[in-house]
Amino acid sequence: HVLRGKIDMASPNMLMRDPVFYRIRHASHYRRGDDWCIYPLYDYAHCLEDAFEEVTHSICTLEFDNNRELYDWVLENVGFEEPRPHQYEWAGLDLENAVLSKRKIAPLVEAGVVSGWDDPRLATLTAYRRRGVPPEALRLLSELVGISKTGAQTEAAKLDYAIRQVLNQSAPRVMAVLDPIKVVITNYPSGKAEEFEAPYYPHDVPLEGSRTVPFSEEIWIERADFSE
Repeated sequence: HVLRGKIDMASPNMLMRDPVFYRIRHASHYRRGDDWCIYPLYDYAHCLEDAFEEVTHSICTLEFDNNRELYDWVLENVGFEEPRPHQYEWAGLDLENAVLSKRKIAPLVEAGVVSGWDDPRLATLTAYRRRGVPPEALRLLSELVGISKTGAQTEAAKLDYAIRQVLNQSAPRVMAVLDPIKVVITNYPSGKAEEFEAPYYPHDVPLEGSRTVPFSEEIWIERADFSE
């Protein structure tokens, strides 16, 4: 059984004809148990929750464009005066090679395909935090992508760029040889050793600091950089 709102059966917006506001569902609630069996549906609960919680701007993605008319109708007809919440729609973030929908990620977590919501392979905030992505990089990405009424995919390279821009201003530069090969410089004086000062930051970063890099006839290079 359901409770419908009889609004305007001739409306071109199907949501404004006889939308379902409540339904009866004989199932135990995860918090309230069996206290009641009547549940409000999204289009009725959404706007009222915003009003009760004094939300001013309800941000939705483009598929909720037709819901805005019903959102306003419910608030007006239950007696909320202006200023009251208003719904706004724009395109959601669609990041290349990434799944952002919680509905699609949840089954992966529940099935153990990923280790959790912070699995580094995911594109969740907790996963980015675990990977060491600074919050400023995500804010910069949002500024670069901007707000649009047209859906478009954002290249993963744009996120990489935002991360580099932020880390460039704070991350000290160091070196590492992960798969080393020893090289002997035959025309360098045997037994001689020198030390050079290498800055931690590039010239365009107004931060100070350096480290000492030793140099002698023996150096180590990456195996991938060597060929006979």
